[in-house]
Amino acid sequence: MTPHQHILDTYTSIAVKSGEMLDAAKSSDWVRLIALEQECRALAETLRRVDKEATYPDAAYLQRKAELIQKILADDAEIRKFTEPWMNQLAAYLGNARQQYRLRRAYETDHGS
Repeated sequence: MTPHQHILDTYTSIAVKSGEMLDAAKSSDWVRLIALEQECRALAETLRRVDKEATYPDAAYLQRKAELIQKILADDAEIRKFTEPWMNQLAAYLGNARQQYRLRRAYETDHGS
């Protein structure tokens, strides 16, 4: 396998994973989404090392690479539509829990002396 094919195969794998991540987000399967994101991150790290050293053989290669990147970015935008409301709910819950903890600690300190 040529380095160029390896790079395109890695972009393809990331694109497939991003589609799977989108499916997981649509079904609110957060555990699966996180696992897929970790797999995708590992692929992207490999790609960062390999792709920056590569030269680009032809326009067809660049076109295919651009198509894969566009798909990945489109999936990412869709995933955010599902995850941002969940993340906002989680942040609100954690904020409320943190506030309750502070109040409890303050109350215990004031009345524990």
